[in-house]
Parts: sequence; C-alpha cells; structure tokens
Amino acid sequence: MEKKTNFSKGLKNQEIILKELLPKSLVIFIGIGLISGLAFGVYLFDIKNTNQLVFVEGPSISVVTEKFDFKKGEEIQIRIVNSGTIPLIFSDASYGLRITGLSGILMYSPVAAQMISHLEPGGEIKFSWDQIKNDGNVILEGIYKISTKGIDKQGNQVERSITVTIWK
Repeated sequence: MEKKTNFSKGLKNQEIILKELLPKSLVIFIGIGLISGLAFGVYLFDIKNTNQLVFVEGPSISVVTEKFDFKKGEEIQIRIVNSGTIPLIFSDASYGLRITGLSGILMYSPVAAQMISHLEPGGEIKFSWDQIKNDGNVILEGIYKISTKGIDKQGNQVERSITVTIWK
C-alpha cells in the first residue's frame, strides 16, 4: 500500500483548484495583458525620458527644460541650444520659440523685435515662461508643446519640439 503524505495531498488539491478556478483562456488573457502592459510601459518610459540635448554633426537644434512635469503657476525655464555644427538663423529675437496646445493652437510666443538672430554651434538662449498666454490669461492644466524653428545656411528648416505637462 502506498503511503501518501499531507504535502502530496495538498499539492494535488492545489492543482485541482487551479484547474477548476482558472480556465486556460483566463490564464492566456492575463498573460497577454501582463506582457502588453510591460511593453507599453517600456515604450512610454522611452518617450518620456528621451534626451533633450543631443549634439550631432550638421544642423540641429534642441529645446531643453529642467523637467517634463510642472505645477500650475510654476515658472518654466526654456533653453534653446544649437546642438549642431552649423550656425542657425532665426527670423526674430524670439529664436522661433512657440508654445502651443497639442491641437496646435498658439498659447504663447515671446514678443520680440523683427530682426535676424544667429545662434552659433554650441550656443544657447534662455527664456522663462510664467504660464501666462499671449492674451494675458493663465493656462489650464494639460500637455503643451514647446517648439522652435530656425534655418541653416543652405535654407533648410531645422526644428525641434518637446512636450511638457502642467498639473494642479
């Protein structure tokens, strides 16, 4: 006669419970959900943590903020950096800076003289935005796009943008 231990009886009971309570389709769906959640999380992590400042050969520009998430009313420091090896030309003293909603509606652009501005390789310009729109109203919470656009010596447009989130 075979002697069964309490451990083997408990293990068999657990296997029966798992087979009865968790159908194969549920296990498959949970597994797919976990894997897709992990993949989506890695994708979002890569988007959110992209390097804002990358120096390259040729024409390039970068928009840099100290962080991506800001509290409502917090001042946002913006740096526009020529991250290429070619001088860039801008049509005004605002260096092409524009802050828009994700829909593309202009929220803020610095008031600047209409004069040609140059930014040498490695050079940078700093701006500060107090989260006030051009019409004088305070912006709402949400996601905003900060962008700049310049021209290289050959007349090619060089542009870059980043997104920031404004929270309560």
